[in-house]
Formats: sequence, C-alpha cells, structure tokens
Amino acid sequence: MASVGLLYVGAVLFLNAMMLLGRVEARAAAVLNLFVGAMQVILPTILLVNAGDDVSAIAAAAGIYLFGFTYLYVGIGLLAGLDTTGVGWFSLFVSVVAIVFAGINFFDAKDHPFGVIWLCWSFLWFLFFVVLGLKRDEFTAFTGWVTLAAAWGTAVLPAFLLLTDHYSTSGAFAAVFAVAAVFVVAGLWVLARPGRTGAAAPAEPAEPAEPAEPATGA
Repeated sequence: MASVGLLYVGAVLFLNAMMLLGRVEARAAAVLNLFVGAMQVILPTILLVNAGDDVSAIAAAAGIYLFGFTYLYVGIGLLAGLDTTGVGWFSLFVSVVAIVFAGINFFDAKDHPFGVIWLCWSFLWFLFFVVLGLKRDEFTAFTGWVTLAAAWGTAVLPAFLLLTDHYSTSGAFAAVFAVAAVFVVAGLWVLARPGRTGAAAPAEPAEPAEPAEPATGA
C-alpha cells in the first residue's frame, strides 16, 4: 500500500514542480492535488482502522496525513484563489514534524534510507514555507527544481524499488542516497539560485507537495 501511494506522490510533486516553474497553470494542477490528497487521507484512515494497538502502524498513518492534508489544502486553495500563507505556514509545521519522523526511521524502524528521505521532505517543505508562507518569490525557481528532483528521487524511485522488492534498508544505501541528495541540491542552487541571470520564476507560486508516503508511514 505504501509503495502505491508513494508512486502517485511522485506524480503530484512532478506536476507541482512544473507549476512552480511556470509550465503548468495553477488551477490545472489543482485536480491532481485533490486526487492524491484524498488518497493520502483515505489510505491512512484504513491503516488506523486496522492498526489496533500497533504503534508503528499508527505512526505510519500519522505521517501520511501530513502530506494528504497538504495536497488537499493546495488543491482547494488553487481552485478557490486563496492566499498562499496558510498552506505556507502549514508547510513549516510539516517540515518540523518530518524531522521527528526521520528520527523514528533512523532509530526505531531502522529504515535508514527513509530516514534520509524524510529529511529531504523536511527541507522541501521548508522551501514551500519560504516561497508560500514568507512569499519570497526569488526562491520559486530553486524550489521548483528541488521539487522536481524530489518527485523522482524521494518518491518514484523508492516506490519502484518497493514494488519490485529491490528496496534495501541498509545504512550503506542510505549514505549513498544522502550524498546524492546533497550534490543534487547544491547543483540546483548553483543553477537556479536567487538573482542568477536566466533563472525562471512563475508569476504565481503554488504549493507542490512530498512528499509523500514512506515505508514507516508518510
């Protein structure tokens, strides 16, 4: 169930990245945000119903709700023309809580790669806070490219690894993933940093969304 949800999180992050980069009109992106947001609320509800006293299953559901509410908030906001500050400050909340879920993956679940992925989501949602909550439009292009990288690297890739039974929870895999993530973000900063000549930014930034659904519960 987690791998299927994660795949479609990659889809909505991809579309929202295109929106931030000015390739997709904001209202056109709203529909997929609503579809994926609804899925990310329905799935954890099913998990909770069947969780009983299983603390790990309850924690997994709690993580998924963070992203489901984000996508629903974005989709409704885009269609209704709402100011972005609400979803922006909610993104800051998600960013902070994601650090806790990273720790759960590192130390309790012993799923080190998803610990790194949760940290990536924390950083991405912090960028959403900067662009949407603080309205720092000069970071829109950088945020769009980081969202695009996160769509493939933190959602689509792990989803297919899980679906094909090639996923590994090893520390070595996590270390490679972490180094790759740092290099990608650094490279994107050089290419799309604020003030760089030729860096594109859309007139109306809108919120993508993350992440997503990890093996322990996002």
